[in-house]
Order: sequence, then C-alpha cells, then structure tokens
Amino acid sequence: MITSILDNDLYKFSMAQAVLELYPDAEVTYKFINRGTQRFGYKFLESLKNEIAKMATLSLSDEEYEWVKTACPYFKPAYLAYLKNYRFNPAEVETHIRKNGDLSIVVSGKWHSTILWEVPLLALVSEVYFSTIKTKWKIDGQDAKAFNKGQALFEAGVKFADFGTRRRRSFDIQDLVVEQLATSGKTGFVGTSNMFLAMKHNVKPIGTMAHEFIQAMSALESLNHANRFAMEKWLEVYPNVLGIVLTDTYGSDAFFKEFDSVLANRYDGVRQDSGSPIEFGERAIEHYKNLGIDPRTKTIIFSDSLNTDKAIAINNHFAGQVKIAFGIGTHFTNDFDKSPALNIVVKLYAVNDFSIVKLSDDKGKETGDPSAVKAVKWIYNRS
Repeated sequence: MITSILDNDLYKFSMAQAVLELYPDAEVTYKFINRGTQRFGYKFLESLKNEIAKMATLSLSDEEYEWVKTACPYFKPAYLAYLKNYRFNPAEVETHIRKNGDLSIVVSGKWHSTILWEVPLLALVSEVYFSTIKTKWKIDGQDAKAFNKGQALFEAGVKFADFGTRRRRSFDIQDLVVEQLATSGKTGFVGTSNMFLAMKHNVKPIGTMAHEFIQAMSALESLNHANRFAMEKWLEVYPNVLGIVLTDTYGSDAFFKEFDSVLANRYDGVRQDSGSPIEFGERAIEHYKNLGIDPRTKTIIFSDSLNTDKAIAINNHFAGQVKIAFGIGTHFTNDFDKSPALNIVVKLYAVNDFSIVKLSDDKGKETGDPSAVKAVKWIYNRS
C-alpha cells in the first residue's frame, strides 16, 4: 500500500531536517488516537502489521533523489544524504488490538528516525480498514467528484492544495484526486502535501511544520514560550523559505502573545487548524494591523475540516483583506456517501521522557497525558 518513501507529506521531511540539525539525540514517543467509535479486528491487525513490515524495504530511488533535490532546494546536502540512506525500522512500531477492539499504535525511538512514520501509518490504518472491515464502496465516480470540486474552487477564485494523505481511503484515490485537481483546479490548485504525488503529477509539494515541532519545544526548550522557541529555531534552519507557522498548539491566545513584530515580519503567514476560521482570520488581520504590518502582504492558510462550500465562504469573507489559501484533506481523498472516513491521528506523546501536550482551539481535542494536559492548561490559563 505504501510503495515509495516519498508517499508522505512534505512537512514530515522538512521537520526531519530541522530535527537532525537541532536535536539529533532527542528521543520521542508517538501514540495513535481514534476519535471515532470504530473497532478493529485481528484480520485487520494482521494486514496492518504486514504492510508496516513491508515498509522496511523502501528507499529513495535515484530518480526520487534528483527530484527532491530540485523540488526542495532548501534541503541541504547532508540531509539529502541522510534521506538517501534512510530506512523505515518496523521495530520502532508496536501495534495491538485491545480486548474492546480499540487499536493501539505506539512509535518510539530517535525523533529524526521516527518522525516519518506518522503519515504513512495513518494512511495504512485507513486503507486497511476500508479493505478488510468496511469494504462496501467503489472507486467509481471519484474522478468526476474530484474534478467538479476543483472546478468549483477554481471558478470561485480559491487557492487550494490537497492535504489528504493521512486519512485517504486508498493511495489510488489520492492519486486520482491529485490528477483531477491539477486539471480542473488549474491555477487555483497550488499543489499537494504528498511528495510522491507532487513528483508524479508535476505539481508543487506543499507544507512547512506540524504541531509536533512546537509541542517538542515544551520539553526541549521552554513550556512557557514553546511557540517563540519553535518559531526562532525554525528560522535558524529555514530563514527565507517555508514561512507559514501553526497557531493553535497551545491555543491562539498563547500564540499571538509570542508573535511579535519581528517574527510576524519574518514569517510569510499563519495556518489555522482549529476553532472558528472567521474569528481567527479577523483576529490575525487585526494583529498584523496593530503591529504596523499590512495584512495584504501576509497569508492565512486554513486547513481545519474543510469542504468546498466552507472554503469558498471563507475565501469570500476575506477577499481583498489578506492573502488566503486552503489545505483540504479528507473532503478530497475520502468522500463517500454513507461510508464516513475514520477520524484518526497520531500525536507526539513524550520527548526525552517528558509528557507532551497539545491543547488546540477546540475543546475536547486536547492530547497528552491527562495530568500533563491539566498542568499545561493552568500554565496557559485555559479552562
């Protein structure tokens, strides 16, 4: 199901380079979280374990190496050499089914090694689930559906990218979707987060950082100022590129307190991934204005549970006020009537044996050890 080391999202590779450069000895633990009510059986588990084992055979081909070097000029020679020699280590992944049918996945090891597991693991869980448990669906009509979505977004003047790797129904569907969006979305379709599909369909790979980079700063640098350290450390590795920063790791209030005029000028923009997109966008615009920055020179990326109608509505609301773009995932790659996608994540749980927390702007989406979540909420004055 995963046939290339590049069948993964760009932000995992960009973070991996930063981790290798800044924190090569950091040890981490990730945990799988199913936000839904689905249960998993032993046939599913056997298939999943077989797919995980197969990933040990993957390596960067010469063609892929040359493409990465050209498409991602911000990757340094030392990291490209590391990537050329990288191999997935299935021993880093522990998987089992609990008595109640819950799926447990724990990934642990060096951060720079384990960081590439998250996205393909989620893609595998989804594809194995829909090939062994919920099998009554067909790929028929997905090409037309994707084409029509791309066309509607293009006609509405929306700039958008495919962010659908993690919860796709299958690789074949995401492959089809990117092909159709590149045709129907035309200049509105700016690319895909998936490195392999960006190479295959000659579109731009899209991505910067994920929450885990900011989360890790709470253990490696400072819990009180994790956002600031993350932004400053990121600029050490990427001073002039990949300048979109996440805002909701500990809630937007905490982020905007740290996002001063120096950082706001250095970064190209921000990404909203929870809470109200309209409220967030208006707050970001006001924040830029208060710092003496013209918001029309900055970008807001919206990426939280979007569909075509939501993206168009948000785009219309902020037209002319700020640059807008969208990362749309499951709506593209797992949109089936009467057969909902899984709501699954893999989150950083510990760094060097310190518990790691993510709060979000949505109540109930906190992740981490409950006692650690309670402590971090107190520190950040969150109810």
